[in-house]
Amino acid sequence: MWAYESVFYQIYPLGFCGAPFENPGAPITAEDRNSGKKPEHSGENHSILKVIDWIDHLKSMNIGAVYFSPLFESDTHGYNTRDYTLIDSRIGTNEDFAKVSKALHDAGIKVVLDGVFNHVGRGFWAFEDVRRYRWDSIYKDWFHINFDGNSNYNDGLWYEGWEGNYDLVKLNLYNDNVVNHIFGCIKGWVDEFDIDGIRLDVAYCLPPEFLARLRSYTNGLKDDFFLVGECLHGDYNRWMGDDKCHSVTNYECYKGLYSSFNSMNLFEICHSLQRQFGSENWCLYRGRHLLSFVDNHDVTRVASILSNENHLPLIYSLAFGMPGIPCVYYGSEWGERADKSMGDPALRPCFDAPQENALTEHIAKLAEAKKSSRALCYGDFRNVVLTNRQCIIERKADGERVLVCINADENEYVAHFDAGCGTADDLISGAKIDFGGGLRMPGYSSMFLKMER
Repeated sequence: MWAYESVFYQIYPLGFCGAPFENPGAPITAEDRNSGKKPEHSGENHSILKVIDWIDHLKSMNIGAVYFSPLFESDTHGYNTRDYTLIDSRIGTNEDFAKVSKALHDAGIKVVLDGVFNHVGRGFWAFEDVRRYRWDSIYKDWFHINFDGNSNYNDGLWYEGWEGNYDLVKLNLYNDNVVNHIFGCIKGWVDEFDIDGIRLDVAYCLPPEFLARLRSYTNGLKDDFFLVGECLHGDYNRWMGDDKCHSVTNYECYKGLYSSFNSMNLFEICHSLQRQFGSENWCLYRGRHLLSFVDNHDVTRVASILSNENHLPLIYSLAFGMPGIPCVYYGSEWGERADKSMGDPALRPCFDAPQENALTEHIAKLAEAKKSSRALCYGDFRNVVLTNRQCIIERKADGERVLVCINADENEYVAHFDAGCGTADDLISGAKIDFGGGLRMPGYSSMFLKMER
């Protein structure tokens, strides 16, 4: 599977393009949509084409796939969809995104879109039809409706909103017409944009039956079509498996990564990794490939959450060296700051152009090491050396061994252990490392040591 050997890069398109928060156009009606009419305001902006200008930056960072947060016509932030078939008119047209997708593919970069299938916006064409025609709407069973109640918006009917958010209208995914509509839209994304996978928003809310049908359907659309689900807590095997998502977001280790550095207690993250990926039969996700990240569009930027800026390169080294699929959030590769308390728009800014600095170069080297090493992509996990401020973990696959070495302390640390060989090559720096007298780890350093056979 290509995704297991890739480094992902996340773009939040509405922020990336500097789009206004509110969609200025009126939602389209079901009659107009079914007749082929598009919103009158569509196509006024073509800012999504800016992604093409970033491709050289993505290639220099050895990015293998771009995951786009919501792209389709919505009421405001993208997760309240109006139409799954139209690129949001605040950032461009379908033709624009087709050009973006082709340019990425021509550069050898895969394309993954956000699939927001648990809920839609109040401006979704079928929900507009229900509000207009009520009992007479042929779409009334697409949602969880009670015509004897009322909504927070005084619609004269009650409907289920996602986790009490009534701008997000929950879809009835047990209705075949809804499922068939979603599947038809996905096929359209493949036909029109040649996408390679979908990130499933709030996958933990999706019925298992829907996930199974989705996996079966997308398996037939395109070879190695990839599904990654957004999951927060609990046993990820509920949503990940051979008949469900290929991967899920590793929120457990997201917290463990920054917390371990801030508390100077690397036992926390390494124990989580052992629990998830260790060799014992009770380990939860051995052989699976979860999506690893240090930040994203929903959380404080990692540069703002770490208490010691010297740990910034190191947290990326650990995120790339641990089992999983690393994902970099746009702007964080050069150390952009933003706190969740400042509001979501602060986390999702517009940049005129990408920046490159020492951190960017470091991440590029990590990505190059990741994609060139079978052990880093598929290897087993084992703790070799572990202290509060240092860790050495082993990744091993098909005869290849890589030691991921982290020293979070400002002082040099000498690790004494049986390396099983005399020298190794550091995949990050290219240096030859000699284990004579122990492994010398400079302060605030990381190494990916490919061991002699």
